[in-house]
Amino acid sequence: MNYIVLDLEWNQSATKKYQEKPELPFEIVEIGAIKLNETCEPIDTFHAIIKPTVYPEMNSHIEQITHVHTEDLASGANFKQVASSFFDWCGTDYRFCIWGSMDLTELQRNMTYFHLPQTLEKPLFYYNIQKLYSIQYSDGKTRVSLQNAVDALHIDKLIPFHRADADTYYTVMIMRILNMDQVKKNISIDYYHPPASRKEEIYLTFDTYSKYVSRTFPTKEEVMEDKGVITTSCYLCRKNIKKKIRWFSYNSRIYYSLMYCNTHGWIKGKIRIKKTDDGKLFAIKTLKITDENGAEKIRHRQEEIRERRRHKRKANEQEND
Repeated sequence: MNYIVLDLEWNQSATKKYQEKPELPFEIVEIGAIKLNETCEPIDTFHAIIKPTVYPEMNSHIEQITHVHTEDLASGANFKQVASSFFDWCGTDYRFCIWGSMDLTELQRNMTYFHLPQTLEKPLFYYNIQKLYSIQYSDGKTRVSLQNAVDALHIDKLIPFHRADADTYYTVMIMRILNMDQVKKNISIDYYHPPASRKEEIYLTFDTYSKYVSRTFPTKEEVMEDKGVITTSCYLCRKNIKKKIRWFSYNSRIYYSLMYCNTHGWIKGKIRIKKTDDGKLFAIKTLKITDENGAEKIRHRQEEIRERRRHKRKANEQEND
C-alpha cells in the first residue's frame, strides 16, 4: 500500500457579492500530493491549480497567508477535471496522510457540491500526521502547526509554507523522521460519511482507548436512547460493566460517564454528537482507562453541571414569584 500525502488550499467568500454557501463554505483552489511507498520513499508528485467558480475572488486573509492571487487561478482547470485526474494518479491501493483533519472532509464536500462520484472507501481511514507527531513527541493530545513541528525537528525550511506542494513536502519530511511502523496503528477516521446502518457502525480498539461511531439518527434524543451508543463494556476484557455515573450532558453535544471494571479499574466515557451536512446526527463514543484523579474529574464535572442547573432553577423560581 502506498501513502498519498495530501494538502489542499481553499478559498472562501471574499465579499458580499459572493456570499458564503452553507453547503460549500470552502472551495478548493489547489491540490498538492506526494506518493510514497511503504518505506516512505517518494514515488511521484501531483500538483494542480483549480479555477474557482463559487468564490472567484480570493479572500484577502487567505491571499495574505498563501500568496495566491485571483489572477493566479485564471489558468486552472475546473474542480471536476482536476479531482478526476488526481484520483487516477492516486491509483487503487493507498492511504491518505494529511496534517490535521480537515482536508479530506473538504475534499468530499467539494466532490458532493460539484457532483463528482464518491469513489472513496467507506469508512474512510487515514493517517493524521499531526496526531502521530503528537503521539511520538508529546502527549498525544496537543496539536501543533506544521511549521512548529518542522522547527522542533530541525528540518531545513527550503520553501515557504502554506502552499499545497510545500506543505506536502514538509509533511513527508516529518513522516520520514517518525517511527511510522510504531505510530501508524493509531489510524484516524473521516466522519464526512458516517455509518448508514447498524451493520456499518465502527468499532476500533487502540492501546489506550476504544472508539465507536454510530449510524445516523434524526434527533439527539434518539441518539442517546440507542443501546449501541449508551451501552458500555471494558474494551480490554470485553466484559459489560456498570456505570458509576450515568451519561450526563456537559453541553448540548458532549456527554460523559464513569464506569468501573473489576479487572482494569476506572474507565471514563465520552460521547460527542456530530451533525452531517444534511442535518442528521451521529455519536462518537470513546472509552479510556483512567485513574482515581481522572474519575474525580468526572465527578466534579457532574457536580458542576448539577450546581449550574440548581442556580438556573432558583433564578427562574425567583423570576416567577
